[in-house]
Amino acid sequence: MFEMSKMILQRVSFDKKLFRKELMKALKWLKPKEKTLLYVWCLANFGMYRDIILEVFRHTVSKS
Repeated sequence: MFEMSKMILQRVSFDKKLFRKELMKALKWLKPKEKTLLYVWCLANFGMYRDIILEVFRHTVSKS
């Protein structure tokens, strides 16, 4: 699921709202270690969406 999530996020990165939606969906399926890896990967590859990445991961971590 981790690799598939990365592929999907790359494909939807042209649209901010779609990127957020797919990132939220990805986090529902990933294991805790994979979530950490995805967090680092997203920040490294999609710095332009840093605010979305931080918000989505903060929201997800607080629910766990």
